Amino acid sequence: MGGTSAERDISLQTGEGVLRALQARGYDAWSLDYNDSFVDVLQHRRPAAVFNALHGGAGEDGTVAALLEWLGIPYQGSGVHASAVAMDKWMSKAIMFVEQIPVARGVRLSQAAARRYEVAVAFGLPCVVKPVAEGSAVGVSIVRDPGEWQAAVAAAAGGGGDDAAILVEEYIAGREFTVAILENQALPLVEITPHDGFYTYFAKYTAGGSTHTVPAKLDVQVAERMRQHALRLHAALGCRDYSRVDILLDTSGRMAVLECNTLPGLTPLSLFPDAARAAGIQYETLVERLIVCALARSRSRVT
Repeated sequence: MGGTSAERDISLQTGEGVLRALQARGYDAWSLDYNDSFVDVLQHRRPAAVFNALHGGAGEDGTVAALLEWLGIPYQGSGVHASAVAMDKWMSKAIMFVEQIPVARGVRLSQAAARRYEVAVAFGLPCVVKPVAEGSAVGVSIVRDPGEWQAAVAAAAGGGGDDAAILVEEYIAGREFTVAILENQALPLVEITPHDGFYTYFAKYTAGGSTHTVPAKLDVQVAERMRQHALRLHAALGCRDYSRVDILLDTSGRMAVLECNTLPGLTPLSLFPDAARAAGIQYETLVERLIVCALARSRSRVT
């Protein structure tokens, strides 16, 4: 847990919750901050499995998964390829297009290209500007006025220089939902009502920042369409064990799938535990089911 990404604090919260849950279930579990000694410690201690509680950066883009594969230590969640592709919102968008999963229109630009405001004029306002590879709404802005453009581009680039990749998408006004998937089964849908304009970092991780309605109040057929879109994306990316797919629904009934999160947050304010509870799965049980997925892969290697 921890690490150096912009989501370090959230990772620490997830990690602490997971650690308490595993210890409560009788596992000999201990925590490890993702730093320069990460590989050395794991080589020395040789755990039976690792619970990857990192969010963003190397923890979620497949880097840590690749290290664990190299070490021969099983871990919960998606493998290297699925993690890398899901983290790249542009690649995910391409896969959704091929799979005929509804998606918001968008364009991928370098920071240097995006600084030219004619890009925004051509795309239309309001629009959404976001990093290609970040989570937890880090660096995401809704641009409604030309004067907000440069600051939004800089926030999305995150100090990455002229070549930093950003994504500009059409703005879709509507309701936001998430579909949590556990072992290839969709859990009850959650509707997210942010109290901060949109589902910002503040709204996600501040008590009272948003309201989660679960199960979401939706027409049965609409809810089923959302579940099917989420399951198809989970499968198309090659995800395993669990994921969380975010979806927008506008007033006309149009859906747009935003992204697939391969390491959903497991903090007290996170969406995935809410969906699990609605399915009758308590937090400790959820964590244990995920670590058992990793341990099962360990046993399959032996046999």
